[in-house]
Amino acid sequence: MSAALRIVIRLWLVGVLIAGAVLLYAYGEARRLPVVRQAAITLTDWPANVAPLRAVLIGDIHIGNQTMNERRLTAIVDQINALAPDIVLIAGDFIAGHAEDPLGTKAAQLIDPLSQLRPRIATVAVLGNHDHWTNAPAVIQALERAGIILLSNRAARVGPLVIGGLDDDFTGRAQPARMLGQMAALAGPRLVLSHSPDPAARIKPPLLMLAAHTHCSQIVLPIIGPLVSVSRLGDRYGCGLIREPGRTVIVTAGLGTSQVPFRLGAVPDLWLIRLGPPSRRADRPPTPAP
Repeated sequence: MSAALRIVIRLWLVGVLIAGAVLLYAYGEARRLPVVRQAAITLTDWPANVAPLRAVLIGDIHIGNQTMNERRLTAIVDQINALAPDIVLIAGDFIAGHAEDPLGTKAAQLIDPLSQLRPRIATVAVLGNHDHWTNAPAVIQALERAGIILLSNRAARVGPLVIGGLDDDFTGRAQPARMLGQMAALAGPRLVLSHSPDPAARIKPPLLMLAAHTHCSQIVLPIIGPLVSVSRLGDRYGCGLIREPGRTVIVTAGLGTSQVPFRLGAVPDLWLIRLGPPSRRADRPPTPAP
């Protein structure tokens, strides 16, 4: 064997080892507990003498693949309960995969962990595209058994809040006009919960929308950046806290994974959001909790 060939083989082996190490790291990142990010958001029409609320936003649970099972979801629920939320908001995609799950096996795995959520007021959810692709009726039944309020193109008064919930926009099921009509009939500070953040661009301000779906691209490489985007609006509402005139949108990176069981440069996260009246403290940019 020539010296040149030995060098080539050694370089190839080094490359394989590096690639393997990166994949192992990315797999570990996908299964870690989510980072807690924080924001303080001012809402108009906040009722007098009502204290600010602590809302937790999560999304993209994607139970039923290599990175999310009942045990991990239960650990995340424990993490959420430790934050003492008043309201938990779940922005869809409870299930992993694209194929139909006619027996609802994956949805059934949601019931025990999500039943352990302990917000002071309520847990509210919307459906995502994977829920519709797999078995939406089974997901709906699981949420009912877990005591979770599901909003599909409708609104409800939850504590002091008026919450509008959109069905999935990615699969063409969102009906913003119907939801907004119901919201207009209710008094109180308002927010919209949606799986995809894309409808934010079509809703007249003022608007606070909480969403998921993008996974914050799930894999973000140095220099190259995000490998994929599932938003029709590109990176406009790609990740994190986005402020536009009259609009505030928070997009969580989500808890689980889609397509591949890896995360790189886009760790799982959840948001702890202070909702309340104007105060001396300005809205904060997203920061990891201590």
